[in-house]
Amino acid sequence: MQVTIIGGGILGTMHAFEAVRRGHRVVHLEREAEARGATVRNFGLVWVSGRTGAELTATLRSRELWERLGALVPGVGFRAAGSLTLLRTPAEVAVAEQAAARADAADRGFTLVDPDEARALNPALRGKFLGALHCSQDAAVESRQALPAVRAYLAATGRYTFLPGTEARAVDGRRVRDDHGRCHDGDLVIVCAGAAHGGLVRELAGELPVRRVRLQMMQTAPLGEALTTAIADGDSMRYYPGFAGPALDDLTRIQPRDVVAEQHHMQLLCVQRLHGGLTIGDTHEYAEPFAFDVMQDPYGYLAGLVEELLGRELPPIERRWAGVYSQCVDPGELVCRRSPADGVHVVTGPGGRGMTLGPVVAEQTADLIGL
Repeated sequence: MQVTIIGGGILGTMHAFEAVRRGHRVVHLEREAEARGATVRNFGLVWVSGRTGAELTATLRSRELWERLGALVPGVGFRAAGSLTLLRTPAEVAVAEQAAARADAADRGFTLVDPDEARALNPALRGKFLGALHCSQDAAVESRQALPAVRAYLAATGRYTFLPGTEARAVDGRRVRDDHGRCHDGDLVIVCAGAAHGGLVRELAGELPVRRVRLQMMQTAPLGEALTTAIADGDSMRYYPGFAGPALDDLTRIQPRDVVAEQHHMQLLCVQRLHGGLTIGDTHEYAEPFAFDVMQDPYGYLAGLVEELLGRELPPIERRWAGVYSQCVDPGELVCRRSPADGVHVVTGPGGRGMTLGPVVAEQTADLIGL
């Protein structure tokens, strides 16, 4: 079949990969010269930690697909680094103990380790903490280079055409008209417009059960040593359903959050890029209109926390940025999928999990629509 895909972010690119993998031809439209949204403004983490139920099953499948893709396209930078959630209080240790005792803990590769064992896994951790929850299934990819690498692989098949700087203006049946006056006819149209919920997406699918979420992140100069796992702090456990239970309830009750962390809905996640720098974040802002400012307080808090855990001063911060992602608010859906017309499909709202779930979302879509 001839498939037209609108949106060059992680979801659009993974749908293109899945279509070409299944033998079809793809024309891929992206309004920017390169994807510039949440697709590149993220950690590049394939985050298994804290997922439950169907989401855990999907995440583990997506990790498997990322590993296969990494072997096929080395430029995506896949590495099975795992993660350590570093625990600084007895209440956080109790939450981790409860998580490590869950029936599905082995699926995530959860192991509770003491400080010496944590440092054996990640020698860069020379700071103070009581223990860590090791998740061997967590992984990472290079978000800023993965999509160009995948597109180059697809182009070599002769069945993929990428049209950057091309905005889809209208979808009439299975014909897509772009802002250059060209029309693209095909058998299927897949719209993966990211956090752009208005315009063409609203025209096609109406109001969707999605919201936009703003975040702030930063990246350092090279650390000068290997951070062999991703790291998270105990606050991160408040954000994931896999840690829900009496111990987390106790943590919430007896351990007030830092004022800055509470104000900006923060968790610490940190991963090392292949060039040696650290990507550190993040904050969450849910109420629009979003501020256009990039606030300093969260950066100071996160940098201080990483320095406390590493037991050393961070290299200079070289980049700071804000981003916006699309989140499906229907708890029964992994992402928001709609088929407003025959042969037209809208997929959006992975909710900060786009890099984690991109491959499996595309696989599921392809199966659902008979691609």
